[in-house]
Amino acid sequence: MQENPAPRAVWSSKLGFILAASGSAIGLGNIVFFGANAYKYGAGAFYVPYLLALFFVGLPFMAMEIGLGLRFNRALPESLHLIAGRRGEFVGWWGILNASVITTYYIAILGWVVGMLIGAFGPLWKPSLAVPAFNMAEGAIPNPFAYFFNMLSTPGTLLFVVLAWVLNIIIVWKGTLTIEKAVKVCVPLMWVFMLILIVRGLTLPNGSQGVRLLFTPNWGVMRNPDVWKGAFGQIFFSLSLGFGIMTAYASYLPKKSDCNSNAMMVSFLNCGFEFIAGVAIFTILFSLSIVPKASTLAMSFFVLPSGIARFPYGVATFGVMFFTLLLLAGISSSVSLVEALASSVIDKFRISRIRALLFVGSGGVVLSLLFALPMVVDASLKDNGTLGLTLLDLSDHWAFGYGLLAMGLAESILIGWVLGAGKLRETMNANARIRLGPWFDVLVRFVAPAVVLAVIVASIAHEVKTGMYGSRMVTGWRPMAAVVLLAWLLFTSGGAFLLSAPQKGKGVRA
Repeated sequence: MQENPAPRAVWSSKLGFILAASGSAIGLGNIVFFGANAYKYGAGAFYVPYLLALFFVGLPFMAMEIGLGLRFNRALPESLHLIAGRRGEFVGWWGILNASVITTYYIAILGWVVGMLIGAFGPLWKPSLAVPAFNMAEGAIPNPFAYFFNMLSTPGTLLFVVLAWVLNIIIVWKGTLTIEKAVKVCVPLMWVFMLILIVRGLTLPNGSQGVRLLFTPNWGVMRNPDVWKGAFGQIFFSLSLGFGIMTAYASYLPKKSDCNSNAMMVSFLNCGFEFIAGVAIFTILFSLSIVPKASTLAMSFFVLPSGIARFPYGVATFGVMFFTLLLLAGISSSVSLVEALASSVIDKFRISRIRALLFVGSGGVVLSLLFALPMVVDASLKDNGTLGLTLLDLSDHWAFGYGLLAMGLAESILIGWVLGAGKLRETMNANARIRLGPWFDVLVRFVAPAVVLAVIVASIAHEVKTGMYGSRMVTGWRPMAAVVLLAWLLFTSGGAFLLSAPQKGKGVRA
């Protein structure tokens, strides 16, 4: 039975939208992953493909997704339905369901951040701890490695995951009203904490040498196609493209909003935060002779905490600050993921926000707990150690590594060719101070999809050359890779097929 949901809310101010959208884009990966990628791909030379990716893919996609929400005043599935009927809605739901997989394991990671934050008040900084669930070595092993895997292998961690979901539901409970209140606290604090970490890094011995290394280009790597693939992938992922978030958030904008300036401000705020995060990471790690590793989990839970543990003073203070920063960045991103799913359910089924959130939250908690299962499957820690982390790793490989790119490609085709990029550009230019020209159509219809397709093909070629990801799993659990792949395809494709079916008695969609 359908309800009559409340009239669609609007952001109370442009600042509220900008903070919410930029907070969504600035997540856990932005804090640690950009610096690691820059180190891996030629330091200063990485900025050249990164900036090209921003202007040729990032900004067009950001503008396209915001323009879509502004034009149709709907979340992603309903917006694409108005473009291409049920087929378009299927694509929209596929993207939302793929994003919901990411949402559930992202919130599981947030639960671990909560646990690490608690440990940062003391236990995390002990030189070593015993890890009874693992037989890596006799006796105690060094922190923060020991603390993290102790936490990961105990049932108490599941409570942290539930707490992370509760925080998300509270923040999106009243839509734009509560989201705005939260981001007006979280986003400024993120910038303040990051600037404090930069100052601390620069005051460490040889910290300034880390900045010099970050901006010194190694032009020789520019011939490596992996550098270009890494840059374009970094932009696409860091701007929260392909999740349906920006379309959902933009659907709450007043009709006379300046879509183009909003897109630019969100993109530049995100990239600006990545730059200063890179400075903070490089100064701290270079001073302590620690090599960055291009893994968000490793950087967040092992590498950077290990560096903070070696500070000459204020270890607990800066440790608490670092994990608070991670929690704020994670929450500002996860609430946007929850909102994208909730707004899609509200638009489709015409139900109240409360019912939609109860549905999304109950299902989400169950899936997140799967990704936090503490069952030890590899006591030697040659791979991921626990069942939950193994499921997370495999799901991330498909949902994040391929799903977002596939969704971006489908979006560009539907908007660029079926709706027509020119029609969307008219909507975006209607109240814009900076008007988009025909070049925008070329980027949306040809350049952006070609680049995304090239990244997908390159990723598949790498899989073929090096072997499927599951082949690296601990012996005896390799079939799980196939199970996770099939589950992901069934959940996204089967779910999208069911959700895109017409609703009886719904009437004509405006």
